[in-house]
Amino acid sequence: MTAGLAALALLFAFPFWYVFVLATWPGDRILEFPPHLFFGTGGAENLAILLARVPYVANFLNSLGIALVSTILALFFCTMAGFAFAKYRFRGRDRLYAFVIATLAVPGFLNIVPFYKMMVAFGWINTWLPLVVPGMAGAFGIFLMTQFLENSLPDELLDAGRIDGLTEFGLLLRLVFPLARPGMAILGIITFIGSWNSFTSALVFLPDLAKTTLPVALSVLNSRVDNNLGGLMLGTALSLLPLVAVFLAFSRQIIAGLTAGAVKS
Repeated sequence: MTAGLAALALLFAFPFWYVFVLATWPGDRILEFPPHLFFGTGGAENLAILLARVPYVANFLNSLGIALVSTILALFFCTMAGFAFAKYRFRGRDRLYAFVIATLAVPGFLNIVPFYKMMVAFGWINTWLPLVVPGMAGAFGIFLMTQFLENSLPDELLDAGRIDGLTEFGLLLRLVFPLARPGMAILGIITFIGSWNSFTSALVFLPDLAKTTLPVALSVLNSRVDNNLGGLMLGTALSLLPLVAVFLAFSRQIIAGLTAGAVKS
């Protein structure tokens, strides 16, 4: 059992290892056969190519800022909406929740033209707002937090908080957020990765290369005819570091969220 799991772990880790290995080889040697399995000496050359072709540092900071802001806002508003749907009974609640869930079936690209016209009218082109605002209360996040809070937050605990004098917003801050950390960790990981890897929205709403995100910058690097393969591999490898760091930082909360509600037999 342990050997099998270790083999699977190595299998899934190998692509990450291979990307970092190729990032250290010169562009004209990356596609050699047999493939390189150990680090080379072309990292400095690839870094020079990368920084000369695209404003990589600015693109990296743009992606990081957009991902962090999107994640923080989504965690706050989706948890708040999930709490309302899970623990409050109000007129039209079921229909409103059904409408929110139904929006998951609508492909995002269907509204990109009217949404673009709206962003132009607002003057939001070349700003972070079109990439941050729509995801503040996304349907998937609301659904996830509603299901999590419905099953893991006892009504008796909320009633005890009200007896102790907590307001509804106080319940949210003092009870809901702390108890919802496993679910919020999962939502945060999903939101951060989705925002970090977002390509179409950044391509449409951030046309300025210095203001756009890493996926768009790397696609520009890939489309140029000169030898950018080494720089492209290095840029791709560096773009993986925040994702790995976020996953490692919240892995314990992810496991807790996946096992929430489990019953010992």
